[in-house]
Amino acid sequence: MFEFTPEYLAAGGNKHPAAADWDAASSLFAYGADNNVAIWKPLNGQHRGVQAFLRGHTDKVNAIKFYPRSDGQPQIILSGSVDRTVRVWRALTTRCVDFEELITLRSHGGSINCLAVASRKGIFASGAADATVKIWKVNFGDAKTQFELVQTISTSPRFFPLALALAELGPSGDLMLAVAGTKSFVQMHVAERGKRFFLQATLRGHEGWVRSLAITDGAKSMNGDVFLASASQDKYIRLWRVNKGRKVPDMASSTHHALESAEKELSNKAHWLEASDLTYSLTFEALLLGHEDWVYTLSWRHDVEHLQLLSASADNSLALWEPEANSGIWVCTTRLGEINAQKGSTTATGSTGGFWIGLWSPTGEDIVCLGRTGSWRVWNYNRNLARWVQGIGISGHTKSVTDIAWAKDGTYLLSAGSDQTTRLHAEWKRNCGSSWHEMARPQIHGYDLNCLDSIGHSQFVSGGDEKLLRVFDEPRATADLLQSLCGIRTLTRKEMPEAADIPVLGLSNKVVEQLGSEEHDIGDVRDNQGLENSLMMVPENTSPATSISEDRLSRHTLWPETEKLYGHGYEISAVACSHSGSIVATACKASSIDHAVIRLYSTQKWREVKPSLTAHSLTVTCLRFSSDDRYLLSVGRDRQWVVFEVEEPGSEVYHIKHTSSKGHSRMILSASWAPLQAGVVFATAGRDKVARLWKKKPDGIECSTTIATSSPVTAVDILPRCVNGSIIVAVGTETGEISVYMLGLPTFETRNVYSLDEGLRPSKYITRLAWRPPPIDLGVHEDLTEERRHQCMELAIASEDSSIRIFSILDCS
Repeated sequence: MFEFTPEYLAAGGNKHPAAADWDAASSLFAYGADNNVAIWKPLNGQHRGVQAFLRGHTDKVNAIKFYPRSDGQPQIILSGSVDRTVRVWRALTTRCVDFEELITLRSHGGSINCLAVASRKGIFASGAADATVKIWKVNFGDAKTQFELVQTISTSPRFFPLALALAELGPSGDLMLAVAGTKSFVQMHVAERGKRFFLQATLRGHEGWVRSLAITDGAKSMNGDVFLASASQDKYIRLWRVNKGRKVPDMASSTHHALESAEKELSNKAHWLEASDLTYSLTFEALLLGHEDWVYTLSWRHDVEHLQLLSASADNSLALWEPEANSGIWVCTTRLGEINAQKGSTTATGSTGGFWIGLWSPTGEDIVCLGRTGSWRVWNYNRNLARWVQGIGISGHTKSVTDIAWAKDGTYLLSAGSDQTTRLHAEWKRNCGSSWHEMARPQIHGYDLNCLDSIGHSQFVSGGDEKLLRVFDEPRATADLLQSLCGIRTLTRKEMPEAADIPVLGLSNKVVEQLGSEEHDIGDVRDNQGLENSLMMVPENTSPATSISEDRLSRHTLWPETEKLYGHGYEISAVACSHSGSIVATACKASSIDHAVIRLYSTQKWREVKPSLTAHSLTVTCLRFSSDDRYLLSVGRDRQWVVFEVEEPGSEVYHIKHTSSKGHSRMILSASWAPLQAGVVFATAGRDKVARLWKKKPDGIECSTTIATSSPVTAVDILPRCVNGSIIVAVGTETGEISVYMLGLPTFETRNVYSLDEGLRPSKYITRLAWRPPPIDLGVHEDLTEERRHQCMELAIASEDSSIRIFSILDCS
């Protein structure tokens, strides 16, 4: 049997203010990653990144909340999605990062936008785009946990809830529910113990949609008061105080003297809430000014004696607010994030598009935030330095990962996605262990990227939704980083360009040279574009946290573009490079034989090799060279595969050798060559729910084995070496299923088959499978014997669900 171990899981966060939560008890962090719920431990010193994906939703996850547990109760996660469901996940007893889906709640008629929890009362609320808020009762029983819908609140006037906040009101067990969304007000609902919620007050003052609400726990707030914070698209934050009794507290005033010249007078009108024969005053407390764009999220700090509020804004900043000890006036004490004069320009040179989420850690000593690129940044408070320092976060694609390719020597992995980026992933090796991270972002483009392949060790080619391909060379900055953190050495470092830059409104990465170290003055960056480019070089004493931070990835790790390959008439669909690095084969989307041609380019002088290869009548979906570059295999939507053979060794000209017009009954989506020890053997994968192995015989190429699956096969790859007299074939399907087959030579009988557990599978179709080529560093299995080390393999998986996964696979048979 095969033993699968996840080595690397990566996916960017969903850009929704409610799509993440940090559990105070376990320090687990959960966030929405396309259809999945990703589990991460930001405070884990091993920096292993995402620990697991929870698979179940059929559309994007918009809202996540941990349900705080009592003694003896399992950990619970609530997740809401565009698929109109709320799913409840329960932790298993084996590992704290393993969860199972407990129940799916189907009651809303629209996308779930927000969740709120009052666990001590066994209540949670969900708000959706059907303009309703639903109240759910949770009952923990000995046999099972039950969830009951107890109330549906229809918003009036009608609006879509975007934010909810639940809190206990007084010692009697009454509850207060704040609801806000696509209107400029906040509605306050109150429920006496065990009864229904009723609207009792409407808080006005904002001039735009209210995007976030945050409420304190009355037992932990000053004087037992409850503080409600609301954030709006009008760039302001408003604070409201709930106080027991009929005495109205004094307003704490504004954070800024500009209040004196405000166009509208601030009102301290008291609203009254009543429950269980008790009266509470609800008054305006303060107006927080300071952000220059929409404010997306608010979060109160956990377990502190004084109040502190965190806000995240589209102006690329996080702000920490607290009242002054003497005056009680709310002020911004700390600001984190970016300060850049080029706001609004491209991701590569300027603004990263703001922060969508900002959350406190359970201890209040750490902060995480989500940016437009889907990456999570971490800040840790250093008490010795008395300031916040950036820690090691995680990153990933935010849309479908369309292709992946290992470097020819297997040292790193390249990925391309529909989020218009190309990313480089490598293993950070250190004395205490190792972990995978995104080390560079070589290409930040204006078109969706469809395919890529590596050319040697320090060069790659990519194609997207444009009519040309682009070739990139590794810069010295990336080479130095890979050598420092990953032990990856290159022999051509001196010949490499220093770094690259992309002009505003441009698509081509340009070579730039490093300026003198004496010019590294951050204060002058905004006035000197050349100096901005100089910061792409990382000083030798830079910490790993800074080297692989999102600030550097999104700006300073571009690769210079050295060539453009023209000739195709439509969007590029497939690319492959020969193992010698001398030939690049490309194809584009086509609906006729005129455009379904395969063009070859020589990498020596970057000229097209004539004539083009004509065989297909529709789009070519995959191109692959055999390991000795003697053959080129192409498959396409026209259901046929074609094998081209080089005219003579060392030649750049190929011609048709074998073809099959009926290789599959439906379109063929992927193909792969077997190692030479197996003979001339290749595999094809089709939408007819089968993968086939083909072998060259004296009278032609025949199908030797058919692997049947329950859904269309979208990806196939064969390990580029034999293991115990067998070839290893990985098969991925449209539903995310992945199976690994051990086929014995020479008859290809199935000796072993293993299907990846459902909890480890992607939630959408597999776009690409890629075995790591030899030589392979098996440092993670240092305790294995030489024989067992040889049996260890690594498989990279790309999926439409925006995830990249790398598994180490050990043959335990």
